[in-house]
Amino acid sequence: MENVIRDISSDKRHVATDVEAVVTSFNQGSMILEAVHSLCRQTMPPARIIIVDDGSTDENSVNILSEIESDSDISVPVSVIRQTNSGVSAARNTGIRKVQASMVLVLDGDDTLEPAYIEQVSYLLRDNPLMIAASSWMHTFGVLEATVCPCGGDVVAFLGRNCCPATHIFRREVWERCGGYDESMRSGFEDWDFFLSMLETMPKAKIGIVEKPFINYRTASASSNIKSMSKRLELMRFIIEKHIHTYQEHIADAVLGIEAISMSRLFGWENEILQTITTQQQLSKVSDNFLKYPSYGDGGMAAAVRIASSISKSHKT
Repeated sequence: MENVIRDISSDKRHVATDVEAVVTSFNQGSMILEAVHSLCRQTMPPARIIIVDDGSTDENSVNILSEIESDSDISVPVSVIRQTNSGVSAARNTGIRKVQASMVLVLDGDDTLEPAYIEQVSYLLRDNPLMIAASSWMHTFGVLEATVCPCGGDVVAFLGRNCCPATHIFRREVWERCGGYDESMRSGFEDWDFFLSMLETMPKAKIGIVEKPFINYRTASASSNIKSMSKRLELMRFIIEKHIHTYQEHIADAVLGIEAISMSRLFGWENEILQTITTQQQLSKVSDNFLKYPSYGDGGMAAAVRIASSISKSHKT
């Protein structure tokens, strides 16, 4: 560890000299300041913070970026790059091109990190040469208070769903090798596509996850992440066609991975319906229609039979 850290101040923290942070910003007001402060409070702060403002039009946001730029009290060197609005993929690529360190931390300007994030996540990369990127679990706040637990994994794990948060640390050389973020993807899922592109660069490549919620992820009903779900099938088609050779090579794993997710959700819905009936509450219209007209060929009819059987047994007892 001695070859990648140096003293930062009298508090005897160390700087991760092999990690620089790229923070993207668009009309995020004081939230961008919270993101920067969370980087400065790291047990191992990054060597530098590069903020890429993607064409902010809000005067308050623009002023806050100028204040950050001139604030000599910020303990980590900060530079601000301004560009016309081009989307988050382009903003990240712009910042990453300026990075001189071997590892890059990407962070959205409305999220923050717990102090141990860089220290614990970067350790996974230093400890395993096959680890091309790493992140952690997330604590969501805002409209949803929850702990989200992505699993990471190899390229097969990522065929059915995205298994890593957008905030992560990756090897810069892998970004160069895969061509970076796809700047044509402005409707969402650019992170999922990027992870697949990186995992395709070398055999046995993996993305690691620290199983602690070190990311504070802001949730809002009108966020770009929520909006992208309305285009999920369209975006999945784009990803499959773009990475068609990988999907063809692992077709059984890809299909079974998606099916496993569907089965898990179906069982969860089944249990909710059964609980609603046994507590003599009224079913939703969707659930009621499902029992009257169960789907066929996807496990739906089997679920309806299990529900009916459980109700019948409860009535007999």
